[in-house]
Amino acid sequence: MDSGNEPVEPSPSCTASTKFLVFLLLTGMLLVVTALRGDQPPQPSSTQAFSPPAQPGPRTTVSATPPSAPTLPPSDPVRLRIPAIGVDAPLTRLTLDGKGALRPPPADKPALAGWYGDGTSPGSVGTAVTTGHVDTPAGPGVFYRLGVVAKGDTVQITRADRRTAVFTVDAVELYDKETFPDEKVYGSSRRAELRVITCGGDYAEGTGYQGNVVVYATLTAVA
Repeated sequence: MDSGNEPVEPSPSCTASTKFLVFLLLTGMLLVVTALRGDQPPQPSSTQAFSPPAQPGPRTTVSATPPSAPTLPPSDPVRLRIPAIGVDAPLTRLTLDGKGALRPPPADKPALAGWYGDGTSPGSVGTAVTTGHVDTPAGPGVFYRLGVVAKGDTVQITRADRRTAVFTVDAVELYDKETFPDEKVYGSSRRAELRVITCGGDYAEGTGYQGNVVVYATLTAVA
């Protein structure tokens, strides 16, 4: 996979594992940068982004704490489904090469998605990371339509333990790679959360896509 970016030092506020993932993303090693020479993949609407913080107002009565969210013990994910956009893809474990870079899903298998195998298992407490090609020279990739995903849609991860972790989408945002919010995307969580990431934004010859589409989702059910 080509990279048009120079290595960027992550923010000092990142944890060690977060630093590593952010470095991979910003150097272009995590996501595909090749593109079709035709239609651009759909981009997320601003209405699907996180809502701005509410303005301070009168003190109100705090409601009771909601029941604890479901969580699962670690288990490798084997399949990812996003019914709203027709994605039903096998998942491959992404490992590191000899230079310490994360190997992307094979470019000759555009329908394959991947997950960071040394990170959080989808469904366990923490932030799990999945990724895939938006497109390849051969055509659209598994996440070509990721920008169409909306709040409230589900991402279903089938695991090796035969459990299915069902995540509900909280937001979909588009970031410029030069100002990618590393801590926001990769920061640790006390809940079971999921990120689905692919390339997006404008495309430039020689450097590829200039941004990333990030889907934020939280585990809401286990089947």
